[in-house]
Amino acid sequence: LHGSSVLQQTPAYIKVQTNKMVMLSCEAKISLSNMRIYWLRQRQAPSSDSHHEFLALWDSAKGTIHGEEVEQEKIAVFRDASRFILNLTSVKPEDSGIYFCMIVGSPELTFGKGTQLSVVDFLPTTAQPTKKSTPKKRVCRLPRPETQKGPLCSPITLGLLVAGVLVLLVSLGVAIHLCCRRRRARLRFMKQFYK
Repeated sequence: LHGSSVLQQTPAYIKVQTNKMVMLSCEAKISLSNMRIYWLRQRQAPSSDSHHEFLALWDSAKGTIHGEEVEQEKIAVFRDASRFILNLTSVKPEDSGIYFCMIVGSPELTFGKGTQLSVVDFLPTTAQPTKKSTPKKRVCRLPRPETQKGPLCSPITLGLLVAGVLVLLVSLGVAIHLCCRRRRARLRFMKQFYK
């Protein structure tokens, strides 16, 4: 069974730089007392003539067992609860391929969906697009009158303004009254002489 949900592999795709370390995870969704998880590599794209290369297996009794012609110091398999981790150190471009975890059942083999590993000398960087700067045309605009929201004057200013207006009105009233009295007094005085 290829791509079974019994074995869930993460991540599905990973790109790493040469000489770095990478960890591939395979989580078993079933519980087996005598669990053996195999790790296999397929160097080329899946086809009818492609084959799987045995790298290592994790045995509940014996721990990690490496495949033949495998650099043992570069590959380690360990268990973390229901997850089985394949740890690859100092990876090279020739380590690129699709890595599968697998369990042997009776009678079928059950594979995970696989993790595609791509080992590159340089990781791609996302360059910011360059923007051609064009000089902006100056546009002369008349200043717009600002619309003020809320009261134009504070209550204190408004109170002082009203008080000033009242003082002026009272002063004007007094001045008019005095002016009228003086005029009447002059008229009376003049009437006395022209009688």
